[in-house]
Amino acid sequence: MKLSIANKNTTVTVSDEIFAREYNEPLVHQAVTAYLAGGRAGTKANKSRSDVRGGGAKPWRQKGTGRARAGTLSSPIWRSGGVTFAARPRNYKQKLNKKMVRAAYASMFSELSRQGRLHVVEDFTVTEPKTKQALENLKKLSLSSALIITEEADKNLYLSVRNLPHVDVTEVGGIDPVSLLKYKNVVVTKDALEAIEEWLQ
Repeated sequence: MKLSIANKNTTVTVSDEIFAREYNEPLVHQAVTAYLAGGRAGTKANKSRSDVRGGGAKPWRQKGTGRARAGTLSSPIWRSGGVTFAARPRNYKQKLNKKMVRAAYASMFSELSRQGRLHVVEDFTVTEPKTKQALENLKKLSLSSALIITEEADKNLYLSVRNLPHVDVTEVGGIDPVSLLKYKNVVVTKDALEAIEEWLQ
C-alpha cells in the first residue's frame, strides 16, 4: 500500500502486512496489559507474625487472669502485631513472544492508518528549542494532539514539545503501545517509518 506524505504531492510505499492488516483487539489488549504490568515496581511488603520482632514469650498465663488467652505479642489481632496476609515483593512481568509483540504493533499502526490518524512527514525538525516552532509545525498538519516519532532522539524537538499537554516525542526504539493508543494522532517521519517497517518485518 501507499501512504501520502503530508504537505507533499508524493507517497511512500509500505508493507501491507504491517500497515494494512486486520485489527486484532485481543492481541493489542494483551500487549498493553503486559507493558503496564512490566512497569509496576512490585516492591510492596508487610511483616507477617513471624517477621515482627519479639513475641517469643507468652504475655500472661493461660488461665486465671480473666482476660482472653494470648500466646504471642506478634499476633495479627494485636496492635503492632504482624499482618494476617502480609504482602510480599513480587514480579508482575508478563511474557509476550516477540512475534506477538510485532503483530500487536502492526495491528495498531494499521488501525491508525485506516482511521486517518497516521501522518507521514518528510521531517519534523526545529532549529531551536522553542515551543512556538513545534506549534507551527503541528499547525501546518492541522493537529493539536499528537505523538511524534522520529528515527533518532532530537533534543531541540524534545525541549520544544515538553510544555505542550497533548504532544509528546519519541524515537523508534522508545515506541510503546500505550502512547500509540493515547494520542489522537501519530506523526511519523519518513526515516522513522522505514525503521518501523524494518523492525516489524
